[in-house]
Amino acid sequence: MKTSQIAAKIATRLFLIFLCIALIPFLQGDNTRLANLYLTVTNKWTLVFPVLLMLGFIILFVLVSIKKYKAVDLNWLLVLNTVVLLIYGIMLFIRIYHAIK
Repeated sequence: MKTSQIAAKIATRLFLIFLCIALIPFLQGDNTRLANLYLTVTNKWTLVFPVLLMLGFIILFVLVSIKKYKAVDLNWLLVLNTVVLLIYGIMLFIRIYHAIK
């Protein structure tokens, strides 16, 4: 039980840290490269899965916080969801980084 609590706390904190790091280019003063960046989505259904991942993360994070990390199954679901969300976010960040480089 203690392992799932630690893993859930580490995973959520890593996600929040990576989210803050990804926001740094938007908060800097020089946004000329980002202003000319246009992302086109050919199929709108490809946006469903990232939205489901984010909603799942928010719902699981709220449930785990309410139960104070005592539910082992919710903790592991949150860890799994966060790891997949981190992988997706890193892939998106790399894709945008190569587009503005």
